[in-house]
Amino acid sequence: MAHAARVLWSRGRALAWRLGGRPSLRLPEQSRAGFTGAAGGLGPTATTRKGGPRLLGAAALALGGALGLYHTVRWHLRAQDLRAERTAAQLALPSRLQLTLYQYKTCPFCSKVRAFLDFHALPYQVVEVNPVRRAEIKFSSYRKVPILLAQEGDSLQQLNDSSVIISALKTYLVSGQPLEDIITYYPPMKAVNKQGKEVTEFCNKYWVMLDEKEAQRMYGGKEARTEEMKWRQWADDWLVHLISPNVYRTPAEALASFDYIVKEGNFGTVEGAMAKYVGAAAMYLISKRLKSRHHLQDDVREDLYEAANKWVAAVGKDRPFMGGQKPNLADLAVYGVLRVMEGLEAFEDLMRHTHIQPWYQRVEKAIAEALQ
Repeated sequence: MAHAARVLWSRGRALAWRLGGRPSLRLPEQSRAGFTGAAGGLGPTATTRKGGPRLLGAAALALGGALGLYHTVRWHLRAQDLRAERTAAQLALPSRLQLTLYQYKTCPFCSKVRAFLDFHALPYQVVEVNPVRRAEIKFSSYRKVPILLAQEGDSLQQLNDSSVIISALKTYLVSGQPLEDIITYYPPMKAVNKQGKEVTEFCNKYWVMLDEKEAQRMYGGKEARTEEMKWRQWADDWLVHLISPNVYRTPAEALASFDYIVKEGNFGTVEGAMAKYVGAAAMYLISKRLKSRHHLQDDVREDLYEAANKWVAAVGKDRPFMGGQKPNLADLAVYGVLRVMEGLEAFEDLMRHTHIQPWYQRVEKAIAEALQ
């Protein structure tokens, strides 16, 4: 029992991912080049030059952005070759995919992926990963969830990172390009977080890789595309960090949250009992550190309320969704993150004290209708 307690305590930071708490990253200066286009509308892996010797500028581009740029150019050329080959068979694309999602049910990043898959009526199998042993993903060197295995004919592809999964699958559905080609447009690269630990990030992960005609058909204009990417990134970089401090805000809320996690998760009997009490205590303490790290207010509910109302204001009163008459990828991302709090006190407070409930219910209804 003591050993189990030590294991659960040591995994407290990992469990923070299950209801938010993603660590922020400090990228090397050269590596940031691959991300400058993510929400600014400048294009995949765009770079900004600020003077200095031309040799240093070229070196910075080579170190940080060349890989993503290479794959982006490759994508553009490949898209031109495929354009003439696409036929009505593209309508049958979803039936050609066999998808398996490895997840923690209460993880907001996993919830984002499920919201996308459900809205697009993509059938998939779920494998609930044990958060202590993680034996279910022992096949993967990438040790986080979600992981999506996609079987297309004889080709089996592994997609990592929730935003990459969503962007890659949306590209596949719209363009009809082979999935094995699409995943090369989102190359992994190493980054260093604030604790000095090396982590993996992905270039271009908020970009849906389409040619001009496809992008026009999907978005209607550059502004809509830029807006979608901006708010997808906001969901990952800010909204998700508000989940853990709110659901673990008090000892009682932490215990209720872990009771929910144990019921919905893949725990053994002893692991579940230890997780409920030791995990709740650990996450209550960790949530205080997260509150300090992200500079949240004394009452973290206020940050959650402000974020929800900011999102509602961005959607506006003249359209039901940010995507217009149907949810776009930003709608599904925000909905997916917030959904993990359903049934908890934080969710009830959110619905009661903000203007987000009508929008939330519209997305919920749209997903339910897609699944019929």
